[in-house]
Amino acid sequence: MSDKIKIVIPCDEANHVCDKTQYKNATLWEKIKLNIHLIYCRACRKYTKNNAKLTKMVKKSDIKCLDKKCKEKMKQELDKAIKETLIN
Repeated sequence: MSDKIKIVIPCDEANHVCDKTQYKNATLWEKIKLNIHLIYCRACRKYTKNNAKLTKMVKKSDIKCLDKKCKEKMKQELDKAIKETLIN
């Protein structure tokens, strides 16, 4: 029985594959199963569309991330402020 090829996937798996596809981690077989699922599932089509829109917006944005040293300094300052608040 386990030798059967499983083409139909549940929505939670479809959404997981959609997320993997967004980060270019999905296999060809996963993409095929996702596309078959999207043919009949309106909710997952909407999820996939919104995911694609989000990815496009993030790539298009000009977001600057803090470097590791700056993040660590901010964390230390926050920890210090929390300790001071707890003491007082």
